[in-house]
Amino acid sequence: MEMSEVTRAIAVASSIAGSLDLPVDDAIVLHNSNKLALRLTPYDVFARVAPVGEEAALFEIELAQRLAEVGSPVAALEPRVEPLVYTRDGFAVTLWTYYEPVTPQVPPVDYAKALEQLHVGMRKVDLASPHFSDRIAEAEEIVANPNLSPELPDADRIFLSNRLRSLHQAIDDRGAEEQLLHGEPHPGNLLSTTYGPLFIDFETCCRGPVEFDLAHVPEAVCGRYPGVDQELLDDCRELVLAMVAAWRWDIGDQFPNGTRWRMEFLRTLREGPPWPTLDSMAAQLDDL
Repeated sequence: MEMSEVTRAIAVASSIAGSLDLPVDDAIVLHNSNKLALRLTPYDVFARVAPVGEEAALFEIELAQRLAEVGSPVAALEPRVEPLVYTRDGFAVTLWTYYEPVTPQVPPVDYAKALEQLHVGMRKVDLASPHFSDRIAEAEEIVANPNLSPELPDADRIFLSNRLRSLHQAIDDRGAEEQLLHGEPHPGNLLSTTYGPLFIDFETCCRGPVEFDLAHVPEAVCGRYPGVDQELLDDCRELVLAMVAAWRWDIGDQFPNGTRWRMEFLRTLREGPPWPTLDSMAAQLDDL
């Protein structure tokens, strides 16, 4: 979010928490992109804020509740308030439990175990959800429509469109078993807590092969996840790189350093395999 929007979003989240008998002294921004993540003190509430219409908060709340019921490693909703989507002044706010970080990163073996447990739990949940191909279609629309990606050069538009289409087809042709997925289980969506690793942010959940989820995690985690189809994982990694590149060219994208990301992801796609993981790409961009 732009800073003017961040200020408004913080005010809305603080106002809503206060109206629920959780008065706010300070709001600490934990993450800011197209959505805002806040720690509200002194009651330590984790608030997620998004413009109304740009969130899937009701779906996320229902899924988190169902996953918790089957013992999946997921962050809990804030227990002191009703599990609702609170809307005010153009923003949708959901309130969750805040967990003080135990370690900066979750060890790969624990990460892989938590993701496997999440997938097991997701196979027990019967909830209508998008297919991962719907997310590909969204990326394809951004690339195909110059009104949505006006700064994307024509040659890159053709290249990226072809990669998205061919990868979509290649993954479909494999006919892999599909199930409910997190959608983006990258390290930023896994908390290290005293209760063990817990996943957050379920707005991107979709159905697809588990390799699509694994394409978002570090290499060391994939090496500890059982039964991985390496060729399918490679296709999914390339697909995720192409999708992230497309989203960074979206005219409405507010991801920090988005311009640098979109150029580097295109360059990486043109260089070809082996395909880097998202965390290695992020580390590389941080060093530039």
